[in-house]
Amino acid sequence: MNFRTLLIAAATATTLVVTSGCAVQRGQSTVGQYIDDATITTSVKAKLVEDKTVDASAISVETLNGTVQLSGFAKTPTEKAQAEVLARRANGVKDVKNSIVVKG
Repeated sequence: MNFRTLLIAAATATTLVVTSGCAVQRGQSTVGQYIDDATITTSVKAKLVEDKTVDASAISVETLNGTVQLSGFAKTPTEKAQAEVLARRANGVKDVKNSIVVKG
């Protein structure tokens, strides 16, 4: 086993141990679901960062059972709508709740 494989295995094991308590606290049924939700959140955030029309630093993303909750602030209604479109395009997303507030 090379060093990279060992490092990935150690990181995965640590994630599973740490997140197992979080899943129970969030009321989810499995550690796998919690990890899926974390993966969805990361994917949505990445899409927001990649899109230059959205200020990713002003938008929060949370996921629970595949439902993405967007909150924070947008400069325009178009930016708010684009954030939702990007979230819906992420793999595993079942629904999007868009609570972003347009300021200005």
